[in-house]
Amino acid sequence: MTSGRPKKHSLTLRGHRTSVSLEDEFWEAFCDIATTEDLPINALAAKIDAERGTEMGLASAIRLFVLRRLRGR
Repeated sequence: MTSGRPKKHSLTLRGHRTSVSLEDEFWEAFCDIATTEDLPINALAAKIDAERGTEMGLASAIRLFVLRRLRGR
């Protein structure tokens, strides 16, 4: 069983290193979606980053992206 605590995951967005803190379940679902879409994790994260606006953090934007995808099944 996982602790439910977010863990830092490293990403590269348009040539810049960054990290996001996500719970294991969100990270695994995010990776699964990237695989399904045949996209590298960094490319999918960059797409989400470009669409999120300035009022939301990247980790929150990824969580909402995953949630919307899972609800859309």
